[in-house]
Amino acid sequence: MSGAASLEDRLGAAESIAVARRALGAEEDAWIVGGAVRNAILGEDVADADLAVPPGRERDAARAIAGESGGVAFALSERHATWRAIESGKGWHVDVTALRAPGIEEDLRQRDFTVNAVAVALGGGEPVDPTGGVSDAERRTLRATAEEALLADPLRLLRAPRIAAAHSLEIDPVTQVMIGSLAASAADAAGERQLAELRQMIGGPEPMRSLSLMQALGLTPVVLPELAATRGVIQNPNHHLDVHDHTLAVLAEWLSIEADLESFDAAQADRIEEFLAEPLADEMSRGQALRWGALFHDLGKPDTREEREGKVTFIGHDRVGAELIEGICRRLRTSRALSDHLQGLALHHLRLGFLIWERPLSRERVYDYLRATEPVGADVTLLSVSDRLAARGSGPLASEEMVGAHLDVAREMLAEALAWHAEPPRPPLSGEELRAELGLEPGPRMGEILERLRAAAFAGEAPDRASAMALARMLASE
Repeated sequence: MSGAASLEDRLGAAESIAVARRALGAEEDAWIVGGAVRNAILGEDVADADLAVPPGRERDAARAIAGESGGVAFALSERHATWRAIESGKGWHVDVTALRAPGIEEDLRQRDFTVNAVAVALGGGEPVDPTGGVSDAERRTLRATAEEALLADPLRLLRAPRIAAAHSLEIDPVTQVMIGSLAASAADAAGERQLAELRQMIGGPEPMRSLSLMQALGLTPVVLPELAATRGVIQNPNHHLDVHDHTLAVLAEWLSIEADLESFDAAQADRIEEFLAEPLADEMSRGQALRWGALFHDLGKPDTREEREGKVTFIGHDRVGAELIEGICRRLRTSRALSDHLQGLALHHLRLGFLIWERPLSRERVYDYLRATEPVGADVTLLSVSDRLAARGSGPLASEEMVGAHLDVAREMLAEALAWHAEPPRPPLSGEELRAELGLEPGPRMGEILERLRAAAFAGEAPDRASAMALARMLASE
């Protein structure tokens, strides 16, 4: 089988392209471009597709594809003349963009990397490859089409580590130098566009390599200066790594747990997997957001490090870290939901460690923890496990006994946190009942009594309505 035939077989097997071909037929000047062709050349599955058509035809083409699939079409970018046809039930989409030049070769020469600058006519045929993208793909090399291509859009600097990591490509040495010399301009890309690239890197198949490439290319200090600032910050004897490398170790530990939940907690693996798969915000699942939490949880340490009598402390780094995360999220233009979630992970990542000394945990202490960490109780409990596993120094908290104790408490608390997440506890009495029975009016005092009743019910101290009402009378008389 020839290379062209193999390419056609992979493209033809993609439902997105099959639908586009049925919708548009042998329409002239319609080209399959970008990631679909790249993935096919690399021998990877093709799901989504990008088409390039003459200017003014993108809307009609997208609507035709949507009509063929029973989906919808909408303008994705007026600035870049791009429309998207989506068939949500099948999980694929087709983006239709106007050609950026009079002909397909000129269009391809303006694209970012050679592996993305190959086109195949929608009706099939030999690939159009003016920059040598096919041979680069075969050599698994990521090479910029030209320095001007990187200058044209600063986001392309971030796209390089994302594509290289996701597709196991080596960045061409000349391209590395180009990116390094232009790295400072990466911050010029709009925050939400930076977020989109970072989301794919951190939430993608190779987050560790993505971060390593960002650092090697000089992009981390530009895009995530708060993370770069943790490099060289020495910790106490419980840690064998500086803050930066410890942070990466926490992420690596989480990735290992994420990949093998059975080994971590066989009894709850299915519940944890379902929990992590829940959509959270900004096109992230809870599991993907937890990766961000691992990367950001210790950002407050550089600003809070102190040495007193030979001891290193980071008092308040949880609070300072949350403040820094708020700034990062504002810069990247995340949703408020994601910002609050990541701040909560930083604020509460130390709490579980303090409970090791109180085993066996009372119902009251479990309640206090879950109430304080709501709504990130289960998430931050998992984060604390990765954090503890990544601290392998010579200090007492890094001993096998203490690490084992932390994991035991975490598994116990995780069961409670998952149950809380599924159905948060409610007060055994309603505000209306308190008003009718005790004459209490809505307000702060009623809120305090309802909260006390909820805590008592969770702890088993108000098992029925009669005991709950007796407790409410006592509280109301205080």
